[in-house]
Amino acid sequence: MAYKTIVCVLSNAKNAANVLNCAIDLARRNDAHVIGLHVEQISIAPLAAPMAMPDPVSIQALQDAAHQQSEELKAIFDNTCVREGISGDWRNFVSMSGYGTGNSTETLRCADLIVTAQSDPSYASDDSEIEQVLFESGRPVLLVPYIYKGAKPINRVLVGWNGTREASRAVFDALPLLKQASEVEVFTVDPENTSTQSPELAGAELAATLARHGVKTSVVSVASEGLSAGTVLENRLSDSGIDLLVIGAFSKSRLREMLFGGVTRTLLDSMTALTLMSR
Repeated sequence: MAYKTIVCVLSNAKNAANVLNCAIDLARRNDAHVIGLHVEQISIAPLAAPMAMPDPVSIQALQDAAHQQSEELKAIFDNTCVREGISGDWRNFVSMSGYGTGNSTETLRCADLIVTAQSDPSYASDDSEIEQVLFESGRPVLLVPYIYKGAKPINRVLVGWNGTREASRAVFDALPLLKQASEVEVFTVDPENTSTQSPELAGAELAATLARHGVKTSVVSVASEGLSAGTVLENRLSDSGIDLLVIGAFSKSRLREMLFGGVTRTLLDSMTALTLMSR
């Protein structure tokens, strides 16, 4: 199994190079085709002329700026694919609803892997685009941190395992990357004692399954000791020099994470490594 169709979501020129370089590197390793995707959003702004009517000049200026950005991103994508000798094509869609509906969703749902950027707090953006892609595409999403500098081999992988459907989906969506890695750690925080599994054996069955695929796997379980699971996970990432985190997204309800926080929310805000999420 390999990723043969990679969709690279390019939102703005500031993070385009990082995201595209990561997608190109994966395409080269998997002999894949890359689709560059951008949604040019129609701005609905409360702009009014003196007669309290919409100001068509201002609205047109916003739309012209959005279209210019689309053209800039297309040029970056096309030039990079030609320079790197990668098979690729560009898709640009115009929408008022972002990546949640329309033709862009059809493109996303037909991908083996989606590559997009973590929101940069210094740029006028939020996590809504990422959440739309996660919830609407049904495909694995590889998030590139805004601090990411250049593609590098994915040798050390951390699997955040809690036994949920989302976590299971993420692991097997990430299998092409896990099989290429030199070391994969199945990491569990505060594993439960159930009728079928003791805390000491949490993740062991998953590790055995991965081993049958030729994945070199270890299992680690830790107690949170009063810290949030997200903080424990972040500490493990930084202490172990992890290249890729694999984790299920929003295994709690989306509303609950918005109100009270959770692992997904923590990682979206402060990820330090490439992160593959599935839902």
